[in-house]
Amino acid sequence: MPNLSAIKIAIVDDEPSMITMLQMVLRREGFHQLYGASTCTEALSLVQRVVPDIVLLDIMLPDGSGLELCSKIREYGNPYILFLTAKASDLDILKGFAMGGDDYITKPFNPLEVAARIQARIRRLDPEALASGSAKHPDAGIYRFGRFTINEAEGELTVEGQPVPCPAQVFQLLLHFCRHPGIVFSKTQLYDNVWGINGQGDDSTVMVHIRRIRERIELDPGNPKLLLTVRGLGYKLVKEPEER
Repeated sequence: MPNLSAIKIAIVDDEPSMITMLQMVLRREGFHQLYGASTCTEALSLVQRVVPDIVLLDIMLPDGSGLELCSKIREYGNPYILFLTAKASDLDILKGFAMGGDDYITKPFNPLEVAARIQARIRRLDPEALASGSAKHPDAGIYRFGRFTINEAEGELTVEGQPVPCPAQVFQLLLHFCRHPGIVFSKTQLYDNVWGINGQGDDSTVMVHIRRIRERIELDPGNPKLLLTVRGLGYKLVKEPEER
């Protein structure tokens, strides 16, 4: 696992007590580079200065919306963005994903759950091939699927030779499918393997991320030929486009 003390976490919330509590819990878990901001203005300045790896982002801030701030944060890097929100409707959740969020947790929440989700995210950053030494091969971690290629080491998705921006959690989900072509994964398995939260998530999170992948890699996202839905079972990524 990467060195936790090197991971930079920004906590954006209009309640100072919430920032303090999360910093205290995360510090006990081994994180040391913890930063706080209470407004959109403070947060944007913080992101520009620090370039965090993870952002815990409240949606309702005194000088604006965390949703709009999320898209601005993406201009300065590609952190893992976890929304902290009292809004739990499907529409609010979908808006959060559409603006570039990777995951969400509704208030009130147990701060240990936030820490667990961050830990799960960081475990996904650890290269699987490193222990076996296969990372020394120049093509290790590069997956080619016809019109798109994903480079694990560089965190880059290219489609028809052009780089395509890809939020962190969308990239991790696509990377998981690329590592296991042709294998059907249920939503519960995807939560376990990609989010690392033991299947404890709702259907909309996976569905939104699947749609965001298709918008990037498919010629016609409404009629996917690469990332397929297997009715009643889940999803699979195929090497060659299938006629449907």
